[in-house]
Amino acid sequence: MLSKIFTSLLLTTFCFSLKAQDLFKAPPATTHTKWISPENPTGAKAKGGITNKGAKGSAFFTIKAGEKLVLMDVKGSGIIHRMWLSGTIPRSEEQRRLVRIDIYWDGESKPAVSAPIGDFFGNGLGLSVPFENALFSNPEARSYNFTIPMPYRKAAKIVLTNESPSHALVWYDINFTEEKIAPDAMYFHAYWNRNFKTTLGKDYVILPEVKGKGRYIGTNVGVIGDSVYRNTWFGEGEVKIFLDGDKGLPTLSGTGTEDYIGSGWGQGEYFNRNQGSLVSDNSNDLYTFYRYHLPDPVYFHTACKVTLQQIGNTGIQHMRELQAKGVAIPVQLFMKGDNDDIFHLKGKAPEQLLLLDQNPIPDINDPKYTQAAFGGNFYRSDDVSATAYFYLTTPTSNLPELPNATVRIKDMQEKVWSKTKKK
Repeated sequence: MLSKIFTSLLLTTFCFSLKAQDLFKAPPATTHTKWISPENPTGAKAKGGITNKGAKGSAFFTIKAGEKLVLMDVKGSGIIHRMWLSGTIPRSEEQRRLVRIDIYWDGESKPAVSAPIGDFFGNGLGLSVPFENALFSNPEARSYNFTIPMPYRKAAKIVLTNESPSHALVWYDINFTEEKIAPDAMYFHAYWNRNFKTTLGKDYVILPEVKGKGRYIGTNVGVIGDSVYRNTWFGEGEVKIFLDGDKGLPTLSGTGTEDYIGSGWGQGEYFNRNQGSLVSDNSNDLYTFYRYHLPDPVYFHTACKVTLQQIGNTGIQHMRELQAKGVAIPVQLFMKGDNDDIFHLKGKAPEQLLLLDQNPIPDINDPKYTQAAFGGNFYRSDDVSATAYFYLTTPTSNLPELPNATVRIKDMQEKVWSKTKKK
Protein backbone atom coordinates (compact mmCIF):
# COMPACT_ATOMS: atom_id res chain seq x y z
CA MET A 1 0.00 0.00 0.00
CA LEU A 2 2.81 2.44 0.90
CA SER A 3 4.56 1.73 -2.40
CA LYS A 4 1.35 2.52 -4.31
CA ILE A 5 0.89 5.77 -2.38
CA PHE A 6 4.52 6.72 -3.07
CA THR A 7 4.13 5.97 -6.78
CA SER A 8 0.95 8.05 -6.91
CA LEU A 9 2.72 10.99 -5.24
CA LEU A 10 5.58 10.74 -7.72
CA LEU A 11 3.18 10.75 -10.65
CA THR A 12 1.30 13.72 -9.23
CA THR A 13 4.54 15.66 -8.73
CA PHE A 14 5.72 14.78 -12.22
CA CYS A 15 2.49 15.85 -13.91
CA PHE A 16 2.30 19.03 -11.83
CA SER A 17 5.83 20.04 -12.78
CA LEU A 18 4.90 19.71 -16.46
CA LYS A 19 1.56 21.51 -16.35
CA ALA A 20 1.61 23.85 -13.36
CA GLN A 21 3.06 26.70 -15.40
CA ASP A 22 0.00 26.54 -17.70
CA LEU A 23 -2.74 26.38 -15.08
CA PHE A 24 -3.06 30.12 -14.62
CA LYS A 25 -2.90 31.14 -18.28
CA ALA A 26 -6.03 32.50 -19.93
CA PRO A 27 -7.03 30.54 -23.04
CA PRO A 28 -6.62 32.09 -26.49
CA ALA A 29 -9.89 33.14 -28.08
CA THR A 30 -9.63 30.28 -30.59
CA THR A 31 -9.13 27.53 -27.99
CA HIS A 32 -12.21 25.62 -26.79
CA THR A 33 -12.60 22.62 -24.47
CA LYS A 34 -14.68 19.70 -25.73
CA TRP A 35 -15.73 16.30 -24.38
CA ILE A 36 -17.08 13.47 -26.48
CA SER A 37 -19.06 10.71 -24.78
CA PRO A 38 -22.28 8.74 -25.32
CA GLU A 39 -24.02 11.73 -23.70
CA ASN A 40 -22.60 14.05 -26.39
CA PRO A 41 -21.23 11.94 -29.28
CA THR A 42 -20.20 14.94 -31.39
CA GLY A 43 -18.95 17.20 -28.61
CA ALA A 44 -21.26 19.95 -29.89
CA LYS A 45 -21.78 23.03 -27.74
CA ALA A 46 -24.76 22.80 -25.35
CA LYS A 47 -25.73 19.34 -26.62
CA GLY A 48 -24.68 17.16 -23.68
CA GLY A 49 -27.10 14.91 -21.79
CA ILE A 50 -30.07 15.34 -24.11
CA THR A 51 -31.79 11.97 -23.64
CA ASN A 52 -34.09 11.11 -20.72
CA LYS A 53 -34.29 14.82 -19.92
CA GLY A 54 -30.66 14.82 -18.86
CA ALA A 55 -31.04 12.00 -16.31
CA LYS A 56 -28.23 9.72 -17.50
CA GLY A 57 -30.12 8.53 -20.55
CA SER A 58 -27.13 7.61 -22.69
CA ALA A 59 -24.18 6.59 -20.55
CA PHE A 60 -22.93 3.81 -22.85
CA PHE A 61 -23.10 2.34 -26.33
CA THR A 62 -23.33 -1.28 -27.47
CA ILE A 63 -21.12 -2.66 -30.23
CA LYS A 64 -22.56 -5.86 -31.66
CA ALA A 65 -20.21 -8.67 -32.66
CA GLY A 66 -18.62 -7.83 -36.00
CA GLU A 67 -19.64 -4.17 -35.93
CA LYS A 68 -17.81 -0.86 -35.56
CA LEU A 69 -18.41 2.17 -33.38
CA VAL A 70 -17.03 5.59 -34.28
CA LEU A 71 -16.16 7.17 -30.94
CA MET A 72 -14.89 10.46 -32.34
CA ASP A 73 -15.07 12.12 -35.75
CA VAL A 74 -14.22 15.82 -35.73
CA LYS A 75 -12.93 18.33 -38.26
CA GLY A 76 -10.47 21.14 -37.72
CA SER A 77 -7.32 21.32 -35.62
CA GLY A 78 -6.88 20.37 -31.99
CA ILE A 79 -5.27 18.12 -29.41
CA ILE A 80 -6.68 15.00 -27.76
CA HIS A 81 -5.48 15.11 -24.14
CA ARG A 82 -7.16 12.14 -22.48
CA MET A 83 -9.40 9.17 -23.11
CA TRP A 84 -11.22 6.98 -20.59
CA LEU A 85 -13.04 3.74 -21.41
CA SER A 86 -14.87 1.17 -19.31
CA GLY A 87 -17.53 -1.51 -19.77
CA THR A 88 -17.15 -5.11 -20.85
CA ILE A 89 -13.86 -4.71 -22.74
CA PRO A 90 -11.49 -4.19 -19.78
CA ARG A 91 -13.23 -7.10 -18.00
CA SER A 92 -12.96 -9.66 -20.83
CA GLU A 93 -9.59 -11.08 -21.88
CA GLU A 94 -11.07 -12.09 -25.23
CA GLN A 95 -12.40 -8.60 -25.96
CA ARG A 96 -9.14 -7.03 -24.81
CA ARG A 97 -7.48 -8.78 -27.75
CA LEU A 98 -10.36 -8.91 -30.26
CA VAL A 99 -11.65 -5.34 -30.00
CA ARG A 100 -9.30 -3.15 -32.00
CA ILE A 101 -8.73 0.58 -31.74
CA ASP A 102 -7.90 2.60 -34.85
CA ILE A 103 -7.08 6.32 -34.81
CA TYR A 104 -6.97 8.36 -38.02
CA TRP A 105 -5.49 11.82 -38.51
CA ASP A 106 -6.41 14.52 -41.03
CA GLY A 107 -8.83 12.43 -43.08
CA GLU A 108 -6.33 9.72 -43.99
CA SER A 109 -7.71 6.27 -44.87
CA LYS A 110 -4.85 4.44 -43.13
CA PRO A 111 -4.85 4.60 -39.31
CA ALA A 112 -1.87 5.98 -37.43
CA VAL A 113 -2.84 3.90 -34.39
CA SER A 114 -3.99 0.31 -34.88
CA ALA A 115 -3.80 -2.21 -32.05
CA PRO A 116 -5.75 -4.61 -29.83
CA ILE A 117 -7.36 -2.29 -27.33
CA GLY A 118 -5.96 -3.95 -24.19
CA ASP A 119 -2.40 -3.91 -25.52
CA PHE A 120 -2.79 -0.31 -26.69
CA PHE A 121 -3.81 0.81 -23.19
CA GLY A 122 -0.55 -0.37 -21.68
CA ASN A 123 -0.63 -4.06 -20.76
CA GLY A 124 -0.10 -7.02 -23.07
CA LEU A 125 -1.27 -10.62 -23.38
CA GLY A 126 -4.92 -9.70 -22.97
CA LEU A 127 -4.37 -9.31 -19.22
CA SER A 128 -5.63 -6.57 -16.94
CA VAL A 129 -3.99 -5.45 -13.70
CA PRO A 130 -4.19 -2.23 -11.69
CA PHE A 131 -1.40 0.21 -12.54
CA GLU A 132 -0.60 3.84 -13.28
CA ASN A 133 2.25 5.35 -15.23
CA ALA A 134 2.99 8.58 -17.08
CA LEU A 135 0.90 7.63 -20.14
CA PHE A 136 -1.66 5.01 -19.09
CA SER A 137 -3.62 3.86 -16.06
CA ASN A 138 -6.02 1.08 -15.10
CA PRO A 139 -7.00 2.03 -11.54
CA GLU A 140 -8.86 -1.13 -10.51
CA ALA A 141 -8.30 -3.44 -13.49
CA ARG A 142 -11.66 -2.55 -15.02
CA SER A 143 -11.09 0.68 -16.95
CA TYR A 144 -8.61 2.22 -19.36
CA ASN A 145 -7.12 5.72 -19.41
CA PHE A 146 -4.50 7.45 -21.50
CA THR A 147 -3.12 10.97 -21.07
CA ILE A 148 -1.07 11.23 -24.25
CA PRO A 149 -1.16 14.52 -26.18
CA MET A 150 -2.30 13.76 -29.74
CA PRO A 151 -2.33 16.81 -32.04
CA TYR A 152 -4.14 16.92 -35.37
CA ARG A 153 -4.45 19.61 -38.03
CA LYS A 154 -7.48 18.81 -40.17
CA ALA A 155 -9.43 15.98 -38.53
CA ALA A 156 -9.39 13.23 -35.90
CA LYS A 157 -11.29 9.96 -35.92
CA ILE A 158 -11.31 7.11 -33.38
CA VAL A 159 -12.98 3.80 -34.23
CA LEU A 160 -13.53 0.61 -32.22
CA THR A 161 -14.12 -2.63 -34.14
CA ASN A 162 -15.60 -5.56 -32.23
CA GLU A 163 -14.09 -8.73 -33.70
CA SER A 164 -15.11 -10.82 -30.69
CA PRO A 165 -18.08 -13.23 -30.83
CA SER A 166 -20.08 -11.27 -28.24
CA HIS A 167 -21.46 -7.76 -27.88
CA ALA A 168 -19.37 -5.12 -26.13
CA LEU A 169 -20.74 -2.43 -23.82
CA VAL A 170 -18.69 0.76 -23.95
CA TRP A 171 -18.62 3.71 -21.56
CA TYR A 172 -16.11 6.35 -22.65
CA ASP A 173 -15.15 9.97 -22.81
CA ILE A 174 -12.56 11.71 -24.96
CA ASN A 175 -11.25 15.04 -23.72
CA PHE A 176 -9.79 17.42 -26.29
CA THR A 177 -9.32 21.05 -27.17
CA GLU A 178 -10.02 22.78 -30.44
CA GLU A 179 -6.97 24.95 -31.01
CA LYS A 180 -4.26 25.98 -33.43
CA ILE A 181 -1.39 23.52 -33.73
CA ALA A 182 2.28 24.50 -33.72
CA PRO A 183 4.12 23.92 -37.01
CA ASP A 184 6.51 21.44 -35.36
CA ALA A 185 3.77 19.35 -33.68
CA MET A 186 3.95 15.68 -34.68
CA TYR A 187 1.30 12.98 -35.03
CA PHE A 188 0.96 10.11 -32.56
CA HIS A 189 1.28 6.54 -33.87
CA ALA A 190 1.07 3.05 -32.37
CA TYR A 191 1.97 -0.29 -33.96
CA TRP A 192 1.30 -3.82 -32.65
CA ASN A 193 2.68 -7.14 -33.82
CA ARG A 194 3.10 -10.71 -32.61
CA ASN A 195 5.59 -13.46 -33.45
CA PHE A 196 4.32 -16.88 -32.30
CA LYS A 197 7.79 -18.40 -32.34
CA THR A 198 10.80 -16.17 -32.74
CA THR A 199 13.70 -17.53 -34.81
CA LEU A 200 16.72 -18.84 -32.91
CA GLY A 201 19.51 -16.27 -33.14
CA LYS A 202 17.27 -13.58 -34.65
CA ASP A 203 16.00 -10.55 -32.74
CA TYR A 204 12.29 -9.93 -32.26
CA VAL A 205 11.26 -6.71 -34.00
CA ILE A 206 9.33 -4.39 -31.68
CA LEU A 207 9.15 -1.63 -34.29
CA PRO A 208 9.96 -2.34 -37.95
CA GLU A 209 11.96 0.39 -39.65
CA VAL A 210 9.64 3.36 -39.77
CA LYS A 211 10.58 6.03 -42.28
CA GLY A 212 10.50 9.73 -41.57
CA LYS A 213 11.29 12.21 -38.81
CA GLY A 214 9.99 11.65 -35.33
CA ARG A 215 10.41 10.43 -31.78
CA TYR A 216 10.25 6.90 -30.44
CA ILE A 217 8.18 6.99 -27.24
CA GLY A 218 8.54 3.38 -26.07
CA THR A 219 6.81 0.03 -25.87
CA ASN A 220 4.93 -2.48 -23.81
CA VAL A 221 5.90 -6.11 -24.43
CA GLY A 222 4.24 -9.45 -23.72
CA VAL A 223 6.21 -12.70 -23.58
CA ILE A 224 4.80 -16.23 -23.51
CA GLY A 225 7.79 -18.42 -22.73
CA ASP A 226 8.02 -21.74 -24.56
CA SER A 227 7.48 -24.57 -22.07
CA VAL A 228 10.67 -26.27 -23.30
CA TYR A 229 12.62 -23.59 -21.41
CA ARG A 230 10.77 -24.02 -18.11
CA ASN A 231 12.95 -23.24 -15.08
CA THR A 232 15.24 -20.95 -17.07
CA TRP A 233 15.35 -17.14 -17.17
CA PHE A 234 14.02 -15.50 -20.33
CA GLY A 235 15.20 -11.91 -20.02
CA GLU A 236 18.85 -11.52 -21.03
CA GLY A 237 18.12 -10.06 -24.47
CA GLU A 238 19.17 -6.49 -25.16
CA VAL A 239 16.91 -3.82 -26.66
CA LYS A 240 18.58 -2.28 -29.70
CA ILE A 241 17.50 0.92 -31.44
CA PHE A 242 18.66 1.53 -34.99
CA LEU A 243 18.61 5.21 -35.94
CA ASP A 244 18.86 7.06 -39.25
CA GLY A 245 20.35 4.41 -41.49
CA ASP A 246 22.07 2.15 -38.95
CA LYS A 247 22.82 -1.16 -40.66
CA GLY A 248 23.99 -4.29 -38.90
CA LEU A 249 24.76 -2.61 -35.59
CA PRO A 250 22.59 -0.06 -33.74
CA THR A 251 23.51 3.28 -32.26
CA LEU A 252 21.58 2.56 -29.04
CA SER A 253 22.01 -0.76 -27.23
CA GLY A 254 20.82 -1.83 -23.80
CA THR A 255 22.33 -4.50 -21.56
CA GLY A 256 19.38 -6.81 -20.87
CA THR A 257 15.60 -7.02 -20.83
CA GLU A 258 15.12 -6.30 -17.14
CA ASP A 259 17.77 -3.58 -17.36
CA TYR A 260 15.82 -1.79 -20.09
CA ILE A 261 12.82 -1.49 -17.77
CA GLY A 262 14.90 -0.10 -14.93
CA SER A 263 15.31 -3.25 -12.84
CA GLY A 264 18.10 -5.85 -12.72
CA TRP A 265 18.92 -9.43 -11.78
CA GLY A 266 15.49 -10.62 -12.84
CA GLN A 267 12.20 -8.75 -12.58
CA GLY A 268 9.26 -8.93 -10.24
CA GLU A 269 6.02 -6.96 -10.52
CA TYR A 270 6.07 -3.16 -10.18
CA PHE A 271 4.97 -0.02 -11.99
CA ASN A 272 6.83 3.29 -12.17
CA ARG A 273 6.24 6.44 -14.19
CA ASN A 274 8.22 5.37 -17.24
CA GLN A 275 9.08 1.72 -16.64
CA GLY A 276 7.40 -1.30 -15.14
CA SER A 277 6.73 -5.02 -15.06
CA LEU A 278 3.00 -5.60 -14.65
CA VAL A 279 3.00 -9.40 -14.93
CA SER A 280 5.95 -11.58 -13.93
CA ASP A 281 4.73 -15.17 -13.62
CA ASN A 282 7.84 -17.35 -13.46
CA SER A 283 5.88 -20.56 -12.93
CA ASN A 284 4.09 -20.14 -16.26
CA ASP A 285 6.75 -18.05 -18.05
CA LEU A 286 4.39 -15.13 -18.66
CA TYR A 287 5.67 -11.56 -18.62
CA THR A 288 4.38 -8.11 -19.54
CA PHE A 289 6.54 -5.01 -19.14
CA TYR A 290 7.00 -1.46 -20.47
CA ARG A 291 9.47 1.37 -20.95
CA TYR A 292 8.62 4.92 -22.03
CA HIS A 293 11.34 7.35 -23.12
CA LEU A 294 9.80 10.54 -21.75
CA PRO A 295 12.72 11.96 -19.73
CA ASP A 296 15.25 10.45 -22.18
CA PRO A 297 14.00 11.30 -25.68
CA VAL A 298 14.83 9.04 -28.62
CA TYR A 299 14.75 11.24 -31.72
CA PHE A 300 15.24 10.17 -35.32
CA HIS A 301 15.49 12.15 -38.54
CA THR A 302 15.08 9.60 -41.34
CA ALA A 303 14.32 6.19 -39.80
CA CYS A 304 13.97 4.17 -36.59
CA LYS A 305 13.87 0.43 -35.88
CA VAL A 306 13.65 -1.25 -32.46
CA THR A 307 14.45 -4.89 -31.66
CA LEU A 308 14.67 -7.19 -28.64
CA GLN A 309 17.19 -10.02 -28.57
CA GLN A 310 15.83 -13.45 -27.67
CA ILE A 311 18.39 -14.54 -25.08
CA GLY A 312 17.89 -16.50 -21.85
CA ASN A 313 20.06 -17.82 -19.02
CA THR A 314 20.45 -21.21 -17.36
CA GLY A 315 23.00 -23.60 -15.88
CA ILE A 316 25.56 -25.39 -18.04
CA GLN A 317 23.97 -28.85 -17.85
CA HIS A 318 20.52 -27.53 -18.69
CA MET A 319 21.99 -25.53 -21.57
CA ARG A 320 23.57 -28.70 -22.94
CA GLU A 321 20.22 -30.48 -22.79
CA LEU A 322 18.47 -27.62 -24.59
CA GLN A 323 21.16 -27.52 -27.25
CA ALA A 324 20.78 -31.27 -27.81
CA LYS A 325 17.06 -30.71 -28.43
CA GLY A 326 17.87 -28.05 -31.02
CA VAL A 327 16.13 -25.28 -29.09
CA ALA A 328 19.13 -23.29 -27.83
CA ILE A 329 22.26 -21.69 -29.24
CA PRO A 330 24.81 -21.02 -26.46
CA VAL A 331 26.38 -17.56 -26.66
CA GLN A 332 28.24 -17.01 -23.37
CA LEU A 333 29.46 -18.85 -20.26
CA PHE A 334 30.60 -17.74 -16.82
CA MET A 335 33.76 -19.82 -16.48
CA LYS A 336 34.53 -18.84 -12.92
CA GLY A 337 32.35 -17.52 -10.17
CA ASP A 338 29.20 -18.55 -8.39
CA ASN A 339 26.45 -16.93 -6.36
CA ASP A 340 28.79 -16.19 -3.48
CA ASP A 341 31.17 -14.34 -5.79
CA ILE A 342 28.44 -12.17 -7.25
CA PHE A 343 25.85 -11.68 -4.52
CA HIS A 344 28.07 -11.83 -1.43
CA LEU A 345 31.30 -10.49 -2.97
CA LYS A 346 33.30 -13.52 -1.86
CA GLY A 347 36.05 -15.12 -3.90
CA LYS A 348 36.91 -13.78 -7.34
CA ALA A 349 34.90 -11.87 -9.87
CA PRO A 350 33.37 -14.08 -12.58
CA GLU A 351 35.13 -14.52 -15.91
CA GLN A 352 33.15 -14.62 -19.12
CA LEU A 353 33.75 -16.82 -22.14
CA LEU A 354 32.21 -15.15 -25.18
CA LEU A 355 31.51 -18.20 -27.31
CA LEU A 356 30.61 -16.43 -30.55
CA ASP A 357 33.90 -14.50 -30.59
CA GLN A 358 35.87 -17.77 -30.61
CA ASN A 359 37.09 -19.40 -33.83
CA PRO A 360 36.05 -22.13 -33.96
CA ILE A 361 33.07 -21.76 -31.62
CA PRO A 362 33.70 -24.05 -28.62
CA ASP A 363 31.60 -27.14 -27.97
CA ILE A 364 30.01 -26.63 -24.56
CA ASN A 365 29.83 -30.42 -24.12
CA ASP A 366 33.59 -30.45 -23.61
CA PRO A 367 34.13 -31.57 -19.97
CA LYS A 368 36.26 -28.50 -19.25
CA TYR A 369 33.16 -26.33 -19.48
CA THR A 370 31.47 -28.19 -16.63
CA GLN A 371 33.27 -25.74 -14.34
CA ALA A 372 30.96 -23.00 -15.63
CA ALA A 373 29.01 -23.33 -12.40
CA PHE A 374 27.11 -20.07 -12.84
CA GLY A 375 25.85 -21.11 -16.26
CA GLY A 376 25.50 -18.72 -19.13
CA ASN A 377 23.35 -17.23 -21.84
CA PHE A 378 21.74 -18.79 -24.90
CA TYR A 379 19.54 -17.82 -27.82
CA ARG A 380 15.96 -19.02 -27.34
CA SER A 381 12.61 -18.86 -29.13
CA ASP A 382 9.38 -17.59 -27.52
CA ASP A 383 5.96 -16.14 -28.37
CA VAL A 384 6.44 -12.36 -28.21
CA SER A 385 4.13 -9.42 -28.91
CA ALA A 386 4.53 -5.68 -28.45
CA THR A 387 2.91 -2.30 -28.92
CA ALA A 388 5.33 0.41 -30.04
CA TYR A 389 4.47 4.10 -29.61
CA PHE A 390 6.04 6.93 -31.57
CA TYR A 391 5.46 10.36 -33.10
CA LEU A 392 5.97 11.20 -36.78
CA THR A 393 5.77 14.43 -38.74
CA THR A 394 3.29 12.68 -41.05
CA PRO A 395 -0.25 11.42 -40.25
CA THR A 396 0.47 7.95 -41.70
CA SER A 397 3.48 5.62 -41.74
CA ASN A 398 4.98 2.93 -43.94
CA LEU A 399 4.25 0.17 -41.40
CA PRO A 400 2.08 -2.92 -42.07
CA GLU A 401 -1.56 -3.19 -41.06
CA LEU A 402 -2.69 -4.75 -37.78
CA PRO A 403 -2.58 -8.58 -37.90
CA ASN A 404 -5.98 -10.25 -38.12
CA ALA A 405 -8.04 -11.55 -35.21
CA THR A 406 -6.73 -15.11 -35.60
CA VAL A 407 -3.16 -13.94 -35.05
CA ARG A 408 -4.14 -11.87 -32.03
CA ILE A 409 -6.08 -14.66 -30.28
CA LYS A 410 -4.19 -17.84 -31.28
CA ASP A 411 -3.44 -20.10 -28.27
CA MET A 412 -4.11 -17.28 -25.79
CA GLN A 413 -6.69 -19.23 -23.76
CA GLU A 414 -4.45 -22.27 -23.45
CA LYS A 415 -1.11 -20.49 -22.99
CA VAL A 416 -2.13 -17.47 -20.92
CA TRP A 417 -5.67 -16.94 -19.67
CA SER A 418 -6.21 -20.42 -18.23
CA LYS A 419 -2.91 -20.22 -16.35
CA THR A 420 -2.91 -16.86 -14.65
CA LYS A 421 -4.93 -15.15 -11.96
CA LYS A 422 -4.31 -11.83 -13.71
CA LYS A 423 -7.69 -11.29 -15.36
